[in-house]
Parts: sequence; structure tokens; C-alpha cells
Amino acid sequence: MSRSHRPIGRRRRAAVTAGVAALSLIALTACSSDFDEPADSDATGAPTGDSSAPLTIMIGSSGPAETTTVQNTAKAFTEKTGIEVTVVPAQDLTQQLGQAFSGGNPPDLFYVDPARVGLYAQDGNLYPYGKDVDLTEYDATTLESYTIDGEVQCVPKESAGVLALSINTDIWEAAGLTDADVPTTWDQLHEVAQKLTDDDHVGLSFGATRDRVGAFMVGAGGWFLNDDNSEVRADSPENLEALTYLQDMLKDGSFAWAADVGAGWGGEAFGMQKAAMTVEGGWLPSVMSSDYPDVKYTTVAMPAGPDGIGTLNFSNCWGVAAASKNIPGAVELVQFFESDEQAKAAAESFGATPARLSLADWTTENFPEQVVYLDNLDRSKGPVPVPGFDSVLADFDSKLEGLKTGDPAQMLKDVQSNGEAALEAAQG
Repeated sequence: MSRSHRPIGRRRRAAVTAGVAALSLIALTACSSDFDEPADSDATGAPTGDSSAPLTIMIGSSGPAETTTVQNTAKAFTEKTGIEVTVVPAQDLTQQLGQAFSGGNPPDLFYVDPARVGLYAQDGNLYPYGKDVDLTEYDATTLESYTIDGEVQCVPKESAGVLALSINTDIWEAAGLTDADVPTTWDQLHEVAQKLTDDDHVGLSFGATRDRVGAFMVGAGGWFLNDDNSEVRADSPENLEALTYLQDMLKDGSFAWAADVGAGWGGEAFGMQKAAMTVEGGWLPSVMSSDYPDVKYTTVAMPAGPDGIGTLNFSNCWGVAAASKNIPGAVELVQFFESDEQAKAAAESFGATPARLSLADWTTENFPEQVVYLDNLDRSKGPVPVPGFDSVLADFDSKLEGLKTGDPAQMLKDVQSNGEAALEAAQG
């Protein structure tokens, strides 16, 4: 995650953000907040403040196309409202936000990774504006990633996209496989991966991270926590079944981590044709078209595990600073970005598939190749929002690299004990 979608958009940096580099971002720890009190509220609970005060947006831009689009939208908002808006493309969004929060001068509006929502909310850095907007416009599963203690902190800036299975069609056909062999179960995935493996490429490859492995945990009926994030459930038979399945494939050579085939992430292994299949999200098509245009491939839903299809979803939300001097203006700016005209412009310029459900038909009509990344949201999990849990999962990632010869049961026991400590600290 990002997080997340269409061929014209989800570019290289997004791929890295959702893939390998996501680990470095998640591993960073934002500073705790120590800033001015948030804007006052009136008797109805609506925020008060100077509704004409200038606004600042801090973004983790994917590149010039996204930056220009955000800047153009900001200018259009100023023309409409008279509120001046400054756009700040961050070099390291997590670090710069942490510094801004601790310094007492945060941007009014900013991108938020769901893995950090819990931390920002716990520290009092977010104004939970879910009550101020129409939440029926957003997918309920996606909103779960941004809900803390029953309050929706923010809304997604683009539709959440899920992981799917991409298949190199030339390698597939050379192995004598047909459309009838497209895997719909784990057993079938293992079987075709074995047939696709030879001296030139491995059958399946992706990064050694919970952001890919987690999809198999969900497919087995497991996950790191229960549905309301109140209990750690890492050490479960379901999660062990998922890790053992991948370990068996590592041992017979039909699956390999991306690093083990000389790639930085699954999309690179796939593009270099070091892997016949990979598990990635909606950022993959743009990378393939720009960096590996000669590679022919197709993308299908994740094969079902013992508990059915399992996948992960990735997105980012529009965070509003609790310390903003113009919270009403910041919320209005969120709604402006989410409007039909501006959401469509973002989709067409850098691939940010509109998050609002009323634009789903427009997305399907204009970007049909993205549909596979929008299906099965109800069978997906988003990043864990519990403060402090990111370091627990970063440790899990480091151990996954040795899964081939490691002890998956012990890996899960470590996540369980470390996760319980993190959850207790977050709840205390």
C-alpha cells in the first residue's frame, strides 16, 4: 500500500511504496505530538475557526503528474472559495509529518497511510471529520482502516485496491498451459507454479513482507488481529497453514522471494521475467507499461485458500490536522478533491481511482483493466492501524526472509507476544 490502481497511474514509486519501500516507511516512528490545542467546537460539535484562513497540503507525491494535479486542484479551490492553498510535496512524508506535529505547526491537510492512522489519532493529531461528510459514498471495508474507537478519522483519497495474481502469458503458453489452467485454488496455484519453474524463471515471486504474505493468511481464515483490532490472533492454526504453504513452495523451488531472484520487489521480478507469476496491486500495470512494455500478461483474482479468496487492500486517506486554524476549510477542501470533476482528473492524470462509490460505474467504463483490483474488497484486510504494531510487523518481515529454513510456528509466536505488548500499550 498505496496506495493504488490503474495502468495510467500507479507508477514506479507507488509500486515501491506499496511493496518494498513500504517497509522503510512503516518502520519509521513519527514523533509524538505536543502542539497547540485543536480548534474549538460550537454547541453542536461543529468545528469553529477562521474559515478564510489559508491552508497547507502536504503530500507524498508519486511524481510530477500527481504533484501538478494536486496543485491544479488547489488553485481551482482557491478560485472557488478565495482560500489560499499551498501544496508541499514531501520528500519523506512520515518523517516530515512527525516533525510538523511535534513542532506544533502541522499542515492542514495531508496524506495518511492507514498503518499510521491509529498513532496519529492516539496522539491527538487528527480531526475526525467522518461525521461531517457522507460516509455512504465510501466502501465500508476501506473505512474500517480509518476507524479508531468507533470514529471515522478520514476518508480515502482514492479507491482501495486489492492484491491480485498476474501471469506472464508467453511463459504460460510455453509451459503448455491454457485458460483452463488458471488457478482458482491454492493447490492449483502450487501446481502451475511448479510447471512454470525452470532455469530461467521461478513460477511465483513477490516480496518477503506481510503486505503480500498477509493475503495468504486471510485466505486461510487468519490475520494478525480480530475484526475490531481488540485481540491479537497471530499465533493461530490458520496463519500457520498459510506460512507452511508458502514454505513448502520455497522448499521445492516453485516460489522464491523477489530478492532471491535479484529483484527489489515482485513487479520487478515479473517485469524482468525472472518470475512467471507475481502477487501485486493496481500499481503494477503502469510500471509494466512504462518499464516492461514488451511483457505480455494477464491478471486474475487471488486463488482461494482454505477459507476462500483472501487478499489485502491498500489506500491512503485525507488527514485533517486537529491543530488546523481552518478545519471547516480543510474539510471543504477534502470534499472538493473528492468531487466528480477533480476525482476524474486525478484518475486520468496519475491513476488515483475515485474512491466515491457513485463513480464506480465511470471507473469500470473508462478503466476496465482496473476492475480486477477493485473486486473482493469484502475478502480483504487493510494495514493494521494499532499504534506501535508497525514495529512488530517489521520484525515479522525480517524473519520472513528466512522462512524457507525457518520455524513458521515460532515466527507467529513472536508476533503474538510482541503484538500483545504493543496492543496493551496502545490500549493503556
